[in-house]
Amino acid sequence: MKIMICDDSMFVRKKMKDAVLAAAPDAEVVEAFDGQQAVDKYTAEKPDLIFMDIIMPVKNGVEALTEIMAIDKKAKVVMASSVGTQENLKQAILAGAYDFLQKPIENDDVAKIISKALK
Repeated sequence: MKIMICDDSMFVRKKMKDAVLAAAPDAEVVEAFDGQQAVDKYTAEKPDLIFMDIIMPVKNGVEALTEIMAIDKKAKVVMASSVGTQENLKQAILAGAYDFLQKPIENDDVAKIISKALK
């Protein structure tokens, strides 16, 4: 399984990577630091699952999600949101988000989403 983590915070990417590898030790993890890089890496890498922040520079998560869904309607993109971005979360769900996580992210929540995606 190939999983992409997209967040502009290096700290959050590391925490997410640790959570992903705890839940799926054999997963290949690809990282992106903004929405444009997420779209580019999705096209090149075709990950099975994406964890993407909503608020990022260059291109936000909802814009990147919209582009990824235009490339592949079956893409599984999980949006990560902190408190105060509920309107963005609604936009992400309308754009085709697979699921969402509330920040701060808990390892158990990541594990449940990975398990669901594998079914």
